[in-house]
Amino acid sequence: MNWTITLLGGASMLLSGCLMSQEARVESDYSYSGQFRRYRTYEFVSGDGLNSDTSRLGEAVRDAIRTRLKVQGYRLARRRPDLLINFHLFEGDMRFRGYSQDDFTKWVKNGDAEDEDTPKDSRKGYQPVRLLLSEGTLLVTLIDNRSNKAIWNGYASGVSVPPGPRGEVVLRRSVRSIFDQYHVFTAGYLNGQSPADSDED
Repeated sequence: MNWTITLLGGASMLLSGCLMSQEARVESDYSYSGQFRRYRTYEFVSGDGLNSDTSRLGEAVRDAIRTRLKVQGYRLARRRPDLLINFHLFEGDMRFRGYSQDDFTKWVKNGDAEDEDTPKDSRKGYQPVRLLLSEGTLLVTLIDNRSNKAIWNGYASGVSVPPGPRGEVVLRRSVRSIFDQYHVFTAGYLNGQSPADSDED
């Protein structure tokens, strides 16, 4: 599968427009329809760029994501995964549309989620915020495989990747910073239920 995914079409790489901030940052946005407590398994999306990169840099990103998700109780599943993971490294500066939202951890802890049955006057609504992400940006998107909708974006700016082993270190550190924004453990994992081994079927 070849994906160009953004949260609700929200990542807007524009060449002009108003800016709200210019400093480097690590941030995330989420979809109110995400069923975050339901997800247990994942797989990577294949595509262009770093996603399909079989070099050490592409593998460094995938390995860092696998390591972090395992710590949070998720397991790799080749067949029917709950989540699809897409990532892309953008060089240089880019203009990006994020969202001003309630704290993600609190949203998940409260078990909040919107669906087609949520009354319109009870829906949160999205408040766009236009940002300038500088010096390169690593964007990670989680996609609900059942609905084919992006449900979470995490992004780190200031990601300038030097050649060689130092580049791998920069990417791994960036992945850790991004997933520090995703405080979701699988159901039961914190109560001692360990994740099953990877499902390669």
